[in-house]
Amino acid sequence: MTLSLTELAACFEGVIPSILCTVGADGTPNISYLSHVTRLDDEHVGLSDQFFSKTARNIRENPRAALLVVNPHDGAQYRLDLQYCETVGSGPVFERMAADLRATSAQVGMTDVMRLRGVAIHRVLGLRAVRSPLAAAPPEAWRGSALPRMAAVVDAFADRTELGEIVDAALDALEAAFRHGATMILLHDPARDCFVTLGSRGYGRTGIGADVLPGEGLIGLSGKEGRAIRVSDASRLRRFGAAVEASSEQENRTRSVALPSLPGAMSQIALPMATQGRIRGVLFLESPKRLAFSAEDEAALALIARQLAAAIALSEADAAEAAPDAPIPRRPSEVASPHIRVVHHAHDDSVFIEHDYLIKGVPGRILIHMLEAFLSAGQVDFSNREIRTDRALRLPGLKDNLETRLLLLRRRLEDKNAPIRLLRLSRGRIRLHVAGYPIVISDRKSGAQ
Repeated sequence: MTLSLTELAACFEGVIPSILCTVGADGTPNISYLSHVTRLDDEHVGLSDQFFSKTARNIRENPRAALLVVNPHDGAQYRLDLQYCETVGSGPVFERMAADLRATSAQVGMTDVMRLRGVAIHRVLGLRAVRSPLAAAPPEAWRGSALPRMAAVVDAFADRTELGEIVDAALDALEAAFRHGATMILLHDPARDCFVTLGSRGYGRTGIGADVLPGEGLIGLSGKEGRAIRVSDASRLRRFGAAVEASSEQENRTRSVALPSLPGAMSQIALPMATQGRIRGVLFLESPKRLAFSAEDEAALALIARQLAAAIALSEADAAEAAPDAPIPRRPSEVASPHIRVVHHAHDDSVFIEHDYLIKGVPGRILIHMLEAFLSAGQVDFSNREIRTDRALRLPGLKDNLETRLLLLRRRLEDKNAPIRLLRLSRGRIRLHVAGYPIVISDRKSGAQ
């Protein structure tokens, strides 16, 4: 039976290093291990040009080489006879492999150290299976086409109009359709230029409010570069944020929320949620199984991420236009007990409720604005339009992502089981619910720390 490189796609996932054999002019062989080998088409492969000097010298002297690749599903081995063609330092092939190397580097914290020098392109002259004394492991059962699973996920959130419902429906549907392990949806916060967790499934805690900087780990790199990044075997990599202990003490100290982690994650995939030329966020999935996400899964999830971005953008636009022109009803406040201590630090708009860190940035500023309106005028009902046009809030421009910020604030209050909650009344309208009387201490006014 004639084999093709297409049939060996799993061998190029980077799970098991490939072995390259070259021969010098004097006939002395040399062996090198390669972590990055890419199938370019049915006749060519690309090898990362990070060779030791002996390998590079051998290729210059003798352009023929042999490459051993391994199928991580069943352990089957294949030999490729190669003819060196050229080394490229730019262009689509180089950028593709450089991006893969950056993804690996981001996982081990060496983004600025591990850089691709070039891609050595080789023509495949021959391909054959290598006989093994041991029988190959039986392949895993095929899960079926990813297309029906993709359709099921998109159908789940396509008719939703409220941002929170869209996020929850997508997370639940992804969990049911792909059965991978854990999922996060992070949206971009333009004011702080980071990706903030709005929802998750499959973790021990929600991680609502955890943020990732552009270029940081798989999530940040996917968001920064606007491309899908897939890791099929993370056993040799350090998962970003895994060493950070999640606790109230840690949150209070750092004024930040630790990113949730799936113990023993082996496969990870991050996909940009892009629409109309703008990165709205990142969809992130991981699994305790190696090779959990195939190339077909990646294509399906990429489309889901795009549809999710479009649904979120439409939800933001609808909420912005939904507030009625009539005045919002205002209810008198009732002084109640117990008192709720709320501390606001103006330099980063971080908010602490009863000494526990809640949130920072624009959502923190919005909460303090609502509490002050409640204390001064007894206001409990607010509209998106009212919040958006209030100059005192200093919202960042037209694309203020207000609906996203309100959802993040609402979910952080729920996640912390705070005595203050935001209730959604209808599209573009929310209600402040306070189980007590808030005592707001802000260094913006009083100089309190």
